[in-house]
Amino acid sequence: MYIDQFTDYLRLERNYSERTVSSYRRDLILFRQFLKDTDVDLELLTADRDTVRLWVVDMMDKGEATTTVNRKLSTLRSFYRFLRMKGILQSSPVQGVKGPKNKKPLPQFVKESEMNELLDETDLGSGFIGIRNKTVIATFYETGMRMAELIGLDDRDIDFSTRTIKVTGKRDKQRFIPFGKDLEVQLHSYIDARTQEFGQTSGAFFLSPKGDRIPRHQVYLLVKDALTRVSAVSKKSPHVLRHTFATSMLNHDAELGAVKELLGHNSLQTTEIYVHTTFQELKEIYKQAHPRA
Repeated sequence: MYIDQFTDYLRLERNYSERTVSSYRRDLILFRQFLKDTDVDLELLTADRDTVRLWVVDMMDKGEATTTVNRKLSTLRSFYRFLRMKGILQSSPVQGVKGPKNKKPLPQFVKESEMNELLDETDLGSGFIGIRNKTVIATFYETGMRMAELIGLDDRDIDFSTRTIKVTGKRDKQRFIPFGKDLEVQLHSYIDARTQEFGQTSGAFFLSPKGDRIPRHQVYLLVKDALTRVSAVSKKSPHVLRHTFATSMLNHDAELGAVKELLGHNSLQTTEIYVHTTFQELKEIYKQAHPRA
């Protein structure tokens, strides 16, 4: 009876769609069934806070996603708010009940073998554009910089004598990122191709085919196209290459604090997510390799 009253209220007074109303009804019927399974005398009007918490635990034990559990809790909150509004109940059993924290998805990254294939064996185009595209990929992968930082690079930011790149990050915070011999060779190749295409330039480092600073959409598209050639990762963006840099560094025993500084993170907690990523990779290797995994 109360579920029907509530769904009529959603449909007629709140103008919710039938799909949404059906979702609310389904959640409430499941909760009502849980009450009966727990105690035959339990009803929607007699459920208390401990019962709601027990329902949350039961859903988590059954492997329900945290988003699903929190959605069902939201349904209960709305339902009991409605009962209080109608004067049927004086208090809500959901009050004070906190749902499980939603897990942040682990950052996606490209495998080291796939990056080697991309940089060493894959044709990314001819002439200036091909060399530029490869240099952009190599710079992302070997420095971990953000897309906005790469776009904002000027010639003066690259110091070949010390093999460092000065980048301007969020809130105009600057940092220096070292680079190795391979990227040095690639950067020189790009500068030579750029000079041949546009003559001597002074200003933006990465240029578009028109000779101006490369725009965001061109960077995004060239990275997406390149990653599509070697990887099945679902996200194919410059930020995935930043994730790949961090994951590769940690897989090769870099200290977490050093990776934090290279990425330009303010907090070590932000960088720690990559530890979970590398551990997840170890788990996958274990499952594939161990005969009794």
